Amino acid sequence: MIERYTLPEMGRIWSEAHRYELWSLVETRVLEAQAAAGVVPSDCVEPVRAAPPPTPEAVAAVEAVTRHDVIAFLSAWADNTTPREAAAYVHYGMTSSDLLDTALALQLTEATDLLIARSRALAAALRDHALAHRDALRPGRTHGVHAEPDVWGHRVADFAFAMARCAGRLGRAREAIAVGKLSGPVGTYSSIDPAIEARVMAGLGLRPADVATQVVLRDGIAEWACVLALIATVCEAIALEVRHGQRTEVAELAEAFAAGQKGSSAMPHKRNPVRSERICGLARIVRAQVVPVLEGIPLWHERDISHSSAERVALPDAAIATDFLLSEATSLIEGLVVDRARMRANLDSSGGLIYSSAVLLYLVRAGLSREDAYSLVQQAAARAWEGTQPFRDALAELAGARGMPLDLARLDEVFQPERYVARLGGVFDRLEKLEC
Repeated sequence: MIERYTLPEMGRIWSEAHRYELWSLVETRVLEAQAAAGVVPSDCVEPVRAAPPPTPEAVAAVEAVTRHDVIAFLSAWADNTTPREAAAYVHYGMTSSDLLDTALALQLTEATDLLIARSRALAAALRDHALAHRDALRPGRTHGVHAEPDVWGHRVADFAFAMARCAGRLGRAREAIAVGKLSGPVGTYSSIDPAIEARVMAGLGLRPADVATQVVLRDGIAEWACVLALIATVCEAIALEVRHGQRTEVAELAEAFAAGQKGSSAMPHKRNPVRSERICGLARIVRAQVVPVLEGIPLWHERDISHSSAERVALPDAAIATDFLLSEATSLIEGLVVDRARMRANLDSSGGLIYSSAVLLYLVRAGLSREDAYSLVQQAAARAWEGTQPFRDALAELAGARGMPLDLARLDEVFQPERYVARLGGVFDRLEKLEC
């Protein structure tokens, strides 16, 4: 992922330097376990433990000759070991994927812990924002058209619960990817004892794969990628709502606009929903990583490396972009400007058409069949849409023509938006108890 969208902590997790730190950690733990079991000389452990991980530059210099990254790493790390002969038992009984898959599991769990914290922070920001606007009346919309009265807090509550569910999914996905292996070239433990694997994984906070070939099957990693795509898409749903709300014709919402910020190089008046648009764009990048990761599940026999090159791009990009999206979405919500007066003005702008569902039920209770009531309301609405007569007046005239004078006082009660949201208390009660 490009630097523009890489936050420091997540960027460090996916850096080459950190990858070699994790490789050194895994190899050291294996060496320690092998020495404790009497498989390798115990006097080789301390020199290896004291050797600093090789730099990315040192590994790259060796890899230019070997064309094999693990061998290059082992050689460059041996150069840092004093005496160098102590490194002879590093990687003893292991295959490259024992190191790669185990270290990748550590990398993924580190990244996931950060994403869980960010997901919870966004869920909390959404919860607090929804509760603060639980009485902000606005037009609910379906198909982009006014439907029934709603409150802004209700819309945001939906996002809050969704993001809290995503945090839970991340927790489950973490369990799926916290899996390593030390079982050799085809997973048969031909040169390493399963007890070594069990000891090392316990010390690393991982669990041994129930079964492995040369690699751990990628279904757990694919599950993780799918969860990140869900998170990104929920962030996009939030951002899309803000983008609509900031349209000039709507003007109910607005992103925070800082002093000195510019919206357009040509039009000084512009205040664009740039953060929301950025979220919507980057969500596509996260979703785009799902298929390459899924396609790492079917490999030839015990292993090929068709998954490897794709994962080197897809996994960091998915994690880094999701991390950025969560941070951006949290800042978006925390700084969001809500124009309650404009929301109410928009609700009233249709001249009462937004109350048609309640009018329909009122007419049914008054004795009309549903078909006749629907027809009457639709005819009155048509006059209002065309601008020939206000909706309430058209209702009264059409009903009177059918010999059914309306109780105008009762009709005025129907035309009250608060009655539409009177039963939302339970939603906000649940939202107040939402743990993030």
